[in-house]
Amino acid sequence: MEFWFSEEQTPNVRFSIRVDRQLYSGKSEFQRIDVFESPEFGRFLTLDGYMMLTEKDEFIYHEMIVHVPMAVHPRVRDVLVIGAGDGGVIRELVRYPEIERIDMVEIDPLVVEVCKKYLPKTACCLDDPRLSIHYEDGLKFIRSPHERYDLIIVDSTDPFGPGEGLFTREFYGNCYKALRPDGIMVNQHESPFYAEDAVACQRAHKRIVESFPISKVYQAHIPTYPSGHWLFGFASKQYHPLRDLDDTRWNLRGLHCKYYTTTLHKGAFYIPAYVEELLKDVE
Repeated sequence: MEFWFSEEQTPNVRFSIRVDRQLYSGKSEFQRIDVFESPEFGRFLTLDGYMMLTEKDEFIYHEMIVHVPMAVHPRVRDVLVIGAGDGGVIRELVRYPEIERIDMVEIDPLVVEVCKKYLPKTACCLDDPRLSIHYEDGLKFIRSPHERYDLIIVDSTDPFGPGEGLFTREFYGNCYKALRPDGIMVNQHESPFYAEDAVACQRAHKRIVESFPISKVYQAHIPTYPSGHWLFGFASKQYHPLRDLDDTRWNLRGLHCKYYTTTLHKGAFYIPAYVEELLKDVE
């Protein structure tokens, strides 16, 4: 007998992966957490039945949400990460020795515990001495700091359930206040391909544009996310993601990535016509 995990991406589309076995299933006060093992994508994490990451393609998401802003901002010392309980964002950030402090705000301690145990390739750096983990609501945490961070990475779940508050005008405005005068915020921006997801993209982009003087969108191909076409938001008080990209400085670091390059960085901001059309009314 074969076992399959299926995620309903629209009422008419399902994405399925054959499963060898289920490694974990549990429920926190916030959500259901499951970890499966598959022959094609290795281990993968789902929250409330929605795909969060797989061992095979998580590097794409985590490299693009971290290295794009790090190649633009010349002196990142203090970083705030909201969400990211799987540890992938932290794994990429700790590769930068100049980063002095990382505050990670994760609402669900069980996600961190499960990922440490069952997804060690992703959650391998959660004991870095520069990291402080705060188990609380990111929407509440972000209200307090003032010009404290050089970079904010919003690695949230989808805009419903525990992650819903991280897509509001209040949240993005508080991120602006928490950043230093040359700070950058990046966030996952959903997929623009299916109609319901496209509305979420528009809504998030509109609220970011209202909060930041520089607000751009870039893309990556992530096979296990809805449609495979995924967007990220880049928002800044000062730096432009292309004009201020210092590719020489970044390449001299000698960081080996499996997806990100500074050449790809430039191309990622040239989005398809249908995405331009989707976002043009809110710019």
